[in-house]
Amino acid sequence: MARIEGTLGQMDKRLNHIETEIVGLRNEIVGLRNELRGEIDGLRAELRTKADRWEIRIWFLLILILMTVYQFLR
Repeated sequence: MARIEGTLGQMDKRLNHIETEIVGLRNEIVGLRNELRGEIDGLRAELRTKADRWEIRIWFLLILILMTVYQFLR
């Protein structure tokens, strides 16, 4: 009986160690996921800014073209 209890005690220690490792890995994964989300949000904001700049340039060129056409038609 003592032998079985000793074996069960060793298994309990090993399982506790494995559980601790799993919890540590989970926390690390959560941290990396949050870091990636932050990076993705930053990239999205940067892309929006660049898209806004291109939109402004396109509108500016369109207005210039319309003004040029208007000058020739007058």
